[in-house]
Amino acid sequence: MGKSLWTPWWSYASITLLISLMTAILHPFILEVDLVNIALIYLFPVLISSVFWGFRPAIYSAIVAVLAFDFFFVPPELSFTVEDLRYLISFGVYLAVAVLISSLAARLKQQLLYSKQKEAQTASLYALSSQMSALTDIHALLDNVSRHVSQNIGAESVIYLPDDRNKLVLTHRSDDLSDWGKSEAEAVIAILTFEDGEAAGYGSNILRYSQGYYLPLKTEDRIYGVLALNMKELKSGLTAEQYQMLEAIGGLAASAIARVKLAEEAKIAHLSAESERLRTAILDSVSHELRTPLAAIIGSSTSLIESDHLFTSEDRMELLTTIRDGALRMNRLVINLLSMVQLESGMLRLRNNWCDVEDLIGVTLAQVKDFQEHRTLRVHLPENTPMVIGDEVLLEQMLVNIVSNAIKYSPDYSDIDIKVSVDSDNLRISVFDQGIGLSEDEYVRIFEKFYRASATKQVTGTGLGLAICQGIAELHGGSISGRRNEPQGTVMIITLPLKKRHEMYTIPEEKEQDEYE
Repeated sequence: MGKSLWTPWWSYASITLLISLMTAILHPFILEVDLVNIALIYLFPVLISSVFWGFRPAIYSAIVAVLAFDFFFVPPELSFTVEDLRYLISFGVYLAVAVLISSLAARLKQQLLYSKQKEAQTASLYALSSQMSALTDIHALLDNVSRHVSQNIGAESVIYLPDDRNKLVLTHRSDDLSDWGKSEAEAVIAILTFEDGEAAGYGSNILRYSQGYYLPLKTEDRIYGVLALNMKELKSGLTAEQYQMLEAIGGLAASAIARVKLAEEAKIAHLSAESERLRTAILDSVSHELRTPLAAIIGSSTSLIESDHLFTSEDRMELLTTIRDGALRMNRLVINLLSMVQLESGMLRLRNNWCDVEDLIGVTLAQVKDFQEHRTLRVHLPENTPMVIGDEVLLEQMLVNIVSNAIKYSPDYSDIDIKVSVDSDNLRISVFDQGIGLSEDEYVRIFEKFYRASATKQVTGTGLGLAICQGIAELHGGSISGRRNEPQGTVMIITLPLKKRHEMYTIPEEKEQDEYE
């Protein structure tokens, strides 16, 4: 037998049994215990009934206790009549006290139940809020909201969001197998709710006899969507607490959507500003860097074309060298720009092979030989220099950029030292120059794209070379840093990880799709 409007029958049976047991225990002491004390003892069933079963059982307990007290203890015994009419006043006071105690106990019990419900709702909302704060994708966030509503309310829920044309469409549902929410009538009510910004459907002031309840997901200045519940599954409807919880969930969902959208808009704005800054910097750098070699190439080639008979063979060789140097300078600029684009877009892929450090340095020295002029490049290698795993083309490009910078910013007839050192886990390549040097804080910023130190502004450059070197080093799991070289100049240090000794003879496998782009 389930619960009905009245408290279950077993509570009344328990009260009757309890009072009967109390009467059987107290009756033998009728001559020894004052009747007032016995009457007070009969208040215990009233208290117990109020606490465990509620107000109605407590009233029933008070009436049965009065009748038992009158029948078994008040003279004449075993009769409901009384000799002293003052007992009627006592019975009235007893019932009044019992009713007061019952109402207070029932109210406290109701307050306790209400507090527990509020605590559960608060905990549920806090858990939902914590989950929302950790999500940055709107669809994952709203999937979580629809499931949370369905679990806590006990009804199927769906969410409508505007598409790119601001047309409201069904996007999320708690039950993927259900078709509720797809019909035209349901969509029309959702659109009405979205446009008016007021709750509609079951139990509301708008279309109150609808089979669904529709709640707008809105903040103070904007409506982001509609949360709908299928009320067919809730025969008793929603309680006031459930309405409040739905509104709280709707507010949390709207705030979370607003937060994600604002974050996306801020990201887009930042990317746009960064793209504009990079575009401007690239145009400025390219236009400045291309102007000088182009002017030299055009001037030298024009002189050779128009006045070839005026030049000696030495003059022609000098003009051709100028043309070659200008072309090489433009080629380095284009390579740096392409490398930076590949690094930024993630298109750069490593072709891992065992690389001999001596060969890498040898290739680097060969490439910079044409413009090192009278600078002396010295290489210091330890015995049995270990090999490193990496892409030899990228590692050569990194070394060429570092050594080229050392040459460019060092005076002629100065020394540039390339030293290789090894510890248990890493191999370090250090390039020492005797150039102009930088301040301590600038050695951190020189790896930023397009950054030019104040001391190097008079020397041509784009500010891309070291940024590319850092990207290549990080792709290989290493790092690059700079510091002052005492007493003058700069030291650039490249750190690359070494394989363990037992792995030295295992050549890494290359995937067919990995190729140098």
